[in-house]
Amino acid sequence: MQISGNTATATITARRRLFSKGKPTNGHLPCGANPQETNNSPPIVKKRLISPPRCLFNAHFLKWSAADVRGVTRHHPVPCAFAASVLFFMFVEYTLHMVPSMAAPYDLGFAATMSLNRMLAARPALNTLLAGLNTVFVGMQTGYILWTWLIEGRTRATISTLFMFTCRGILGYVTQLPLPQEFLGSGVDFPVGNVSFFLFYSGHVAASVIASIDMKRMKRWELAYLFDTLNILQVVRLLTTRGHYTIDLAAGVGAAVLFDSLAGKYEDHSAANGAFYDSPK
Repeated sequence: MQISGNTATATITARRRLFSKGKPTNGHLPCGANPQETNNSPPIVKKRLISPPRCLFNAHFLKWSAADVRGVTRHHPVPCAFAASVLFFMFVEYTLHMVPSMAAPYDLGFAATMSLNRMLAARPALNTLLAGLNTVFVGMQTGYILWTWLIEGRTRATISTLFMFTCRGILGYVTQLPLPQEFLGSGVDFPVGNVSFFLFYSGHVAASVIASIDMKRMKRWELAYLFDTLNILQVVRLLTTRGHYTIDLAAGVGAAVLFDSLAGKYEDHSAANGAFYDSPK
């Protein structure tokens, strides 16, 4: 049987079309075809490995040597001590039994001054005397801070005190701590008359530190050391009489340093804008 030329050509063209589409013919794939690239299977997606950012290859710690690591503890002992204390107090915090909600707060300063508290409770006259002396010291703080402004024309100590007591009023009202159970009040203590007062944070301590910082800035070393000594005695008395928690006193020191720094920045900014007259700082 002979096949005409047109019929043969049509047959060959049809087969070429089937092979070009990658379709199997009689159950067989065309020559050179990939079994995974037929129309019956989804296309293959080549995965690209995500390379890390280039900055990681230039990370600072990759350049450390053994000598650098040893030198950290030798040249920077204070930050290393703080790093160790972070780990220590993380352990303490996560293993400590918390104070029950109905129990009185635990204060290490109260525990250390328990015997002094009992002594003053048994001697009201001595408690009144110490309260009166503490009130005199508060007057000394106030007098010095006002002196720097009204007499010497320096405003930094006064501005920092205003900042400090404003923040103390806000925080003291927002979180009103309970008065300690063993509180020993006195009619001559400041604020005079056993009126209510904010516990957090201690304005007694903060004002004393502000005055002391100003004295050191002016190189009045003897007066500054006197105020620091009296402030330590004041801290012991406030703990003994339960007039403040330990955290109130520590926060008072930090507040004084903070607001003195902010007052200095305020003065510099105001002076740059011509808001302050020329005066010694």
